Amino acid sequence: MTDAVGSIDMPDAEDEAPESKKKTRKGGKRAKKGPLGRLALFYRQIVAELRKVVWPTRNQLTTYTTVVIIFVVIMIGLVTGIDFGFQEAVAYVFG
Repeated sequence: MTDAVGSIDMPDAEDEAPESKKKTRKGGKRAKKGPLGRLALFYRQIVAELRKVVWPTRNQLTTYTTVVIIFVVIMIGLVTGIDFGFQEAVAYVFG
């Protein structure tokens, strides 16, 4: 009995790969090189990943830096105000 794809009893040839034709991987690139070779490979991979990064333009970088500096100044003011308030409260209670 067959269906639209093929025989139900006989599996496709792609599904059955003989064990002798399968390639086993033994360590890949790392197995062939010593510690210095692995270190060089590591740095080459770092450089390759950094090339994929989308770096901000000068205008974007200026905008981001300005936003961060303004946020930090606001947080410094907030923490200073809270600290001054606690200082006055402690001075009132204990002084």
